[in-house]
Amino acid sequence: MKIEAVALDALPTDLVAVGVPVYADDAGVRLAIDTTPLPGALSVPAVIDSEWCARHGFTGKVGQSVTVHTAGAAGGAGAAGGAGPDVLLVGVGGAPALTGDSGLESLRRVGAAFVRAVGKGTAAALLLPAVPGSPASPAIPIGAVASSVAEGASLASYRYDDFRTGEQAEGLGSLVLAVPTVDLDAVAAGVGRGARLAESVSMARDLVNEPPSSLTPTSFADFFLRRFADVPQLTVEVWDEDRIVEEKLGGLLGVARGSTQPPRLVRVVYRPTDPLEIGGRVPHLFLVGKGITFDSGGLSLKTAAGMETMKTDMGGAAAVMGAMDAAAALDAPIRITALTPLTENMPGGSAIKPGDVLTTRKGKTIEVLNTDAEGRLVLSDGLTLAAESEPDAIIDLATLTGAAVVALGREIAVLLGNSDRLIDEVHRAGDRAGEPNWPLPLPDDYRSHIDSDVADMRNVGRPGQAGSISAAMLLREFVGAVPWAHLDIAGPARSDENSRYLAKGGTGFGVRTLVALVTSEAFARALVALPDA
Repeated sequence: MKIEAVALDALPTDLVAVGVPVYADDAGVRLAIDTTPLPGALSVPAVIDSEWCARHGFTGKVGQSVTVHTAGAAGGAGAAGGAGPDVLLVGVGGAPALTGDSGLESLRRVGAAFVRAVGKGTAAALLLPAVPGSPASPAIPIGAVASSVAEGASLASYRYDDFRTGEQAEGLGSLVLAVPTVDLDAVAAGVGRGARLAESVSMARDLVNEPPSSLTPTSFADFFLRRFADVPQLTVEVWDEDRIVEEKLGGLLGVARGSTQPPRLVRVVYRPTDPLEIGGRVPHLFLVGKGITFDSGGLSLKTAAGMETMKTDMGGAAAVMGAMDAAAALDAPIRITALTPLTENMPGGSAIKPGDVLTTRKGKTIEVLNTDAEGRLVLSDGLTLAAESEPDAIIDLATLTGAAVVALGREIAVLLGNSDRLIDEVHRAGDRAGEPNWPLPLPDDYRSHIDSDVADMRNVGRPGQAGSISAAMLLREFVGAVPWAHLDIAGPARSDENSRYLAKGGTGFGVRTLVALVTSEAFARALVALPDA
């Protein structure tokens, strides 16, 4: 779907629908726009009939919509009889709540709700709401309003149809966000940012949704060799199996043993065109993403139902690479290195067995008691490589534990780490991005949960206890003193339904959180201060 900013006096003539934002308040519903400059041909109601809305179950809550079918339906001229585009009222919630991070999320949902309500057609226009703010809560800038609406609308239009035959499902051809001419430049810039960010999220979704026999470790690596080949800020390096052996990545090699598909490791370096120097140097963030392109569980075999969604076990790698894609497009000001260890976890004749001991790149040994706890094995090598680069901080993303879903459900990621300041930064970035996470403790006393009788540690904790914490406890062994945060995205990396701006399947969760971090000057300054925090 194409999306652009357009002045009110230059709207397309082939609109099938116009979206009108509406506030909810104690007195009912009211317009969230000034109708004075609107072209008369749009037939937007000058006032809202709250009783009519109540009869139709429309209260103006965020993401709710209703179509005005007749001239008298909502107190104004309508688009009845094909005389013009349908007019849709779209709820934006209460005006006092439309501020801060929650306000940005409401605006994403407004854009998504409108696109879903329109369905299909040539073009539609959504009038951007006025966001007045208050002395206690500053107004959201119009550019940020446009960016959030564009982001939500673009993500809601996402479809994965690569393997469908026959007639493809139709959607909306283009969306215009309409504003007075005086605001057009700011809105256009915001629309461009939101749509471009959504493009990177959609790329990550495509990777997660691709069938596992199509997206092998090799094809994943090849995709990014092609994708980033013409991006001057990005340099891609792919390690094949011989290089992985040479580099002594014992965790990755151990998991890969059961598969006929050879492992790969993708390393991408981003160098900003306009770097931000702080204290005479450019801050450096290292990202690591778990890339299990299919997880059968290995010899600790999953159930048939448990394997149905296991092509999504590379959601961390997809998110990290999606963030690199967006960072280059949006001119992030800091250095970023991303690394994704890639393999299948299969029960072949050479597969690791419960009771085997693996020696990682760091030299630490891990007793494998459950081959389905493989993500932490490959991440051990990835985190070691990251720490060796001595970055200012490391953030890893992984669909790591079912315990994360038990703890926080399908929409909230688990956040752990060794730096309270970094954890706070990631937590706030998730709120800004609309990708919620929640911190869990990582107490030293829980180190005993991964004690092994024969090795430095074992790859599973105590049965039924603190599964996400024990997994992170193992990861902590490989980052040393580098500030580190771990996002367990096992729940939100996949959606079971079409909801808000999510589509059933891969969500690309994590891309927007990472982009909120790497494009922020405040985060860049926090990075430099982390060792002293």
